Amino acid sequence: MDKQPAVVFRNVGQLYFPQTRVDCHYSLTAEHQWSSSDWIGIFEVGWPSVKKYYTYTWALVPEGYTEGSAVNCCVNFHASYLPRPSAVEYEFVYVDKTGEVCARSRPFTFCAPKPLEELETMKEERDEEDGEENDLLLVIPRAQLLQSQLEECLKKQAEIQRALDLTKMETQSEKESRDTARMEWEREREAMKEEISELRHNMRQTYETIKKMEGKHKDVKYSQESLTAELSKLMAEKEERQQRIQDLEEEIKILNDRDKGGNMELERLKERVKKMSGQMKHDEEKRKFLQAENEAFQVEVQGLQERLEVSEHVVDSLRRELRELGSRQSHTHTELHQARLQVAQLTLQLSEENLLLREERANWALEREAYRHAAEMDKKKFQELSCEVQMKEEWLQEERTEREKLDTELDLLSYIRHLEQRLDNVPETKSNEETPARASPGPSSEDDEDASPRSISSAHFPSTHLELPDSTETSAETPIQNKGDTPASDRQDVPRQDFENRAVEGKRLNLPGLVDPILSELAGSPMW
Repeated sequence: MDKQPAVVFRNVGQLYFPQTRVDCHYSLTAEHQWSSSDWIGIFEVGWPSVKKYYTYTWALVPEGYTEGSAVNCCVNFHASYLPRPSAVEYEFVYVDKTGEVCARSRPFTFCAPKPLEELETMKEERDEEDGEENDLLLVIPRAQLLQSQLEECLKKQAEIQRALDLTKMETQSEKESRDTARMEWEREREAMKEEISELRHNMRQTYETIKKMEGKHKDVKYSQESLTAELSKLMAEKEERQQRIQDLEEEIKILNDRDKGGNMELERLKERVKKMSGQMKHDEEKRKFLQAENEAFQVEVQGLQERLEVSEHVVDSLRRELRELGSRQSHTHTELHQARLQVAQLTLQLSEENLLLREERANWALEREAYRHAAEMDKKKFQELSCEVQMKEEWLQEERTEREKLDTELDLLSYIRHLEQRLDNVPETKSNEETPARASPGPSSEDDEDASPRSISSAHFPSTHLELPDSTETSAETPIQNKGDTPASDRQDVPRQDFENRAVEGKRLNLPGLVDPILSELAGSPMW
């Protein structure tokens, strides 16, 4: 297979006029290593050596050329250095700095234009000093006119190609920036999902802890009911209950610590929500900036389309002129037709690029809406979780209040039992004090009879004074006398006994007076 040449000549005509400048168009590929010593010469066909050139010029490249890139170039041969009209065939030859031939063009000839058929008359307007306009007629070869028009068309085509390349580069950069923004958004979304899953795990653990607390609370209620049912066994189980109270205190401390941890976790979640809202605002601003860039890009594309339309009109006018030439200028007509086809192909490519850009915009808008919807759903879920956490906190506060009430009742019960013990010890001391008074002899039998009711009533007075509703022993030991069994001496002392009985009843009624100060003192004392 033949190797592809590193230099290619373009738009080489079959005929040239020595009276006009000759333009040589060529393209350098990426494989060619250009040097300032490269040159292009006009040789006769069949030349034996590179030194047998007719004329030459240095091979030039555009400004900003970088080695290893493809570029289109053009050099000029002045009319004074061109061969005379003849039937001899010539060709362009590209020679590099080492003297190696890199490319050869197809053969062409130099001929003189015919007097009338190959000449064109042009009208040029000029302004005189006095303001009047004069028309100047110019007669130039038709091939030169067509060649100049072809050059203008090629220049316009090159400009359109550069604009299209620039548009493609901008589209690619915009696509890369959009892909980068999309990747950043996906990373942030994954981070949010991880945080939400972590929050759900913490909420699940908190829920399990609350269930355990509910079970313990039920146990506490059951123990309270058992304490109420077995109040008589409270003193025997006092040490065990105190140990349980200590355990409950430790559990309450643990719950308080967990409550503090939950509050810290809630504050951390609120801070994350603030950060997420700030990130969403930043994404919205970035989206607006991209939208503004897209609008500017649309304006540029419209300008390019207008320029393409103008170029199409120019190509159409050139095609009408080329049709008049007929078979004589078939080659030039073919080149112009190819140029028009290239312009049409560029227009089609530009329209396809616009269509792809619109589709990408639509897809980007759909993805943005989907991301926004997902963010709103995550925000709603977070609000629901926050409400649930708040409800659990309120429930824990109520449980703490009930626990404090239960602890207060337990302390009150223990204190009441302590008072009962103290009240039980009081009648024993008083009965010991009254025993010697009973044993002492009286002066007479009447005095003994009179004193017996006193001793009986006084002996039972302390027990009556300190009697409690739950005490059955004191009531069992108290003697009961009927009215028929009462002696005469006792009947004489009935008013006195009635007085003593009323005094006993009055002292019994004063029991709440003793308990109320104790209760008030207990209410003023600390809870634990």
